[in-house]
Amino acid sequence: MPETATAITNIAAYQFATLTDLKARREHLISLCKGWGLKGTILLSPEGINLFVAGPEAQIEKLLTELRSIPGLESLTPKISISQEQPFRRMLVRLKKEIIAFGVEGIEPARYTSPRLEARTLKQWLDEGRPITLLDTRNDYEVKLGTFKGAHIIGVDHFRDFPEAVSKLPPELKKQPIVTFCTGGIRCEKAAPYMEREGFEQVWQLEGGILKYFEEVGGDHYEGECFVFDQRVGVDPALSETESTQCFVCQSPLTEEDQKDPRFTEHVSCPYCFKTSEEQMRENIAQRHAALQQLTTPLPGSVPYDHLRPLNVPESCDGLTLLDTLISILPHVPREELLQRFEQQRILDQKEQPVSPQQIVRAGERYLRLMPANVEPDVNADIRLLHEDEALLVLVKPAPLPMHSGGRYHRNTLQHLLHSLYHPQKPRPCHRLDANTTGLVIVARTRHFAGQIQTQFSRGEVEKVYLTRVQGHPAQDSFHSTAPISAEAGSLGSRDIDEENGQTARTDFRVLRRDADGTSLLEARPITGRTNQIRIHLWQLGHPIVGDPVYLPDQQRGDTQTLDTESAPLQLHAWSLTFTHPLTQQRTRFETERPDWAEG
Repeated sequence: MPETATAITNIAAYQFATLTDLKARREHLISLCKGWGLKGTILLSPEGINLFVAGPEAQIEKLLTELRSIPGLESLTPKISISQEQPFRRMLVRLKKEIIAFGVEGIEPARYTSPRLEARTLKQWLDEGRPITLLDTRNDYEVKLGTFKGAHIIGVDHFRDFPEAVSKLPPELKKQPIVTFCTGGIRCEKAAPYMEREGFEQVWQLEGGILKYFEEVGGDHYEGECFVFDQRVGVDPALSETESTQCFVCQSPLTEEDQKDPRFTEHVSCPYCFKTSEEQMRENIAQRHAALQQLTTPLPGSVPYDHLRPLNVPESCDGLTLLDTLISILPHVPREELLQRFEQQRILDQKEQPVSPQQIVRAGERYLRLMPANVEPDVNADIRLLHEDEALLVLVKPAPLPMHSGGRYHRNTLQHLLHSLYHPQKPRPCHRLDANTTGLVIVARTRHFAGQIQTQFSRGEVEKVYLTRVQGHPAQDSFHSTAPISAEAGSLGSRDIDEENGQTARTDFRVLRRDADGTSLLEARPITGRTNQIRIHLWQLGHPIVGDPVYLPDQQRGDTQTLDTESAPLQLHAWSLTFTHPLTQQRTRFETERPDWAEG
């Protein structure tokens, strides 16, 4: 590019030398460079300097004069190029342990480097067909643009990986002549001595790297272009900027051919980082599972916390004192204990201020009960995501795990964990499973999609199939129950058969297997969606579910609501769901693996 009155001079240089007083030098250089209007990056370390700086030619010369006044940098020689625009946004001077990160003690180029091989000599050797190994020490993404014909690619993502890659080289290479090369030579200053230390007997480093080779002898024996760490991305053997660019997402260099690939979308993807929606989803889910593991170790509810539980004044307590209201609502709590809670300032108003036990209340008012240092029972938090897209999640809920806040559970719930995992989003489960029931749950990412899915459930448009193991052997292979189920919850939040005022309900059953232990494996299809429907219908038919803590054999009722993590499981599993996906409007089916108790 011809120099003009507005041309910018670009310099790139490195020099290995023992440098001291780095903090003071940093402050001095940053002040000078900003005063001169220069931009770029200077790396200072005890082992030397590495820099890329651009600005007006006169100011660049001032910088070089300043740098050459530092002991050890007297011979600093930059590579110079000209551009019409300033390629850098700001001026940085950074202190580093190394000017080229390698991480190996004892490799000090300021004290020793391997023999250097001039570009013309290398070309002559290649013209003559000498038996040498050209070793490309660069990162894999750089090699994509080009390299020497027949070069051995070391295969690293970062120069710090070079030592490990050397350990995997064929042993016979230790006796053969090797010429290491990189872009400008700086990496070979460490790579070649390291190889010598590892027992390689004939190692050279290409003086000035690929760019010096291009400058002195052109592109003979080289294929493609050379990746460069500036605004040009790639240069050809004439050191002219090519049409190559870099992927905005993965930073891979892209040739003209790469940019014509249908997988290339500017600022979105390229052939090297493009992922199908399925691939991207699997990657997202893997990351979610890892994050969930951190969120649940320990379980959030196992760490003591102060919990505020709401208390609503019913119509029957209108005009009573707050103490009498609590006595009415909480008959299991002794009066003396309630008074003690007032004294401990654990009964609060909506502004979380303590209130008097003699305060007169009105129907519909809300008060708060402070539960200090609350610790929740353990749950099974092994939630497994099967699907994730912009509209919804499909997951397998473990047990025991309550879905929503209530009773003893507020943080050890599916909803709390999902809100933490997807913050600031607040995913909404579109239906419910009992805390003790395992299986598929559809969760909407937004209120809009939740409405669409919930409407399908309310209209009976979602096909639900459960697996369950029950007590006894049903007489028929296929049967059903239409017993109506009570609308109001009884003790432990459970429901019951209510022939007079109950809600219409139907569940279809099919026997899959009758086993010698007196149990049977069934397929259950709830046509309606009443609370505890499958459990109640099987209990009413005389075949309660194995492990059910509430609906026991012989029409008995249990006194446990949520099982603990050590209890035998409730053998009821939401196995498959079929619904209309809100994005594609296609019928979509999800199915889980069968639980252990459902296998033959």
